[in-house]
Amino acid sequence: MKLTPAQLESFDRDGYLFFDSLFSREEMAVLLAEVPALYRQQRQEVIREKGSDAVRTVFAAHLMNQAFAKLGRHPRMIDPVTQIFGEPVYMHQFKVNGKQAFDGDVWQWHQDYGTWKADDDMPDARAMNVAVFLDEVNEFNGPLLFIPGSHKQGAISASHDLSTTSYPLWTIDNKTITQLVDRGGIVAPKGPAGSMMIFHSCLVHGSPSNMSPWNRTIVYLSLCVVSNHIRKFSRPDWIAHRDFTPIESLADDCLTNPSVRIDSLPLAQPA
Repeated sequence: MKLTPAQLESFDRDGYLFFDSLFSREEMAVLLAEVPALYRQQRQEVIREKGSDAVRTVFAAHLMNQAFAKLGRHPRMIDPVTQIFGEPVYMHQFKVNGKQAFDGDVWQWHQDYGTWKADDDMPDARAMNVAVFLDEVNEFNGPLLFIPGSHKQGAISASHDLSTTSYPLWTIDNKTITQLVDRGGIVAPKGPAGSMMIFHSCLVHGSPSNMSPWNRTIVYLSLCVVSNHIRKFSRPDWIAHRDFTPIESLADDCLTNPSVRIDSLPLAQPA
């Protein structure tokens, strides 16, 4: 998958790209079928909502599950990022964000690079997220909110919120958000399962709670240029990975081709 000059210009201006229905229903069904087993696991990589058993995030699913391991090497997710950076990338973080029906909590306004810089000592914002919808994302089930153009501000001062939700986050104050929105507005990319987003690590974003009866599951690959790898290892390696090996893309049909297998999944539980 190669981005066009118009798409590259749009990404530079807005800080994100959206691809409606880039993956097929069959490909997404393969991944969605694996989610319940991930959610049932009682392990440190599975973060639950504050005061609830509902799953908020599953970290490092690509190290414990074959289908997600293949997604982490999928050319539609990897190749556009290497095209933008012009360099190979490694997996800084992989997470399945499960904003579950009625129970999915808010993600406060933040920049991902703010966290990666503060907690992991990532030198520069040469990293970005690629996200794919496993469920339909609509205006009711907690869509991601972007402030277009906010990535142009670079790393913005943030404070460490340790209490609002079950997961600590470096968040941006309301005054700054108001100023950014006055300039760029707010957009909420929505679409069917199989839609994909790419967004800059300095793009300011967040999401409201899910008050609807529909799950909203999104998988995020956080990809970093190999030469820009993190320097501090204070967080667990299942949150901020320490394997800086460049990702090699698999064949485009890897999700639905059972003959494609990943040899080693270090976090997989015994069969």
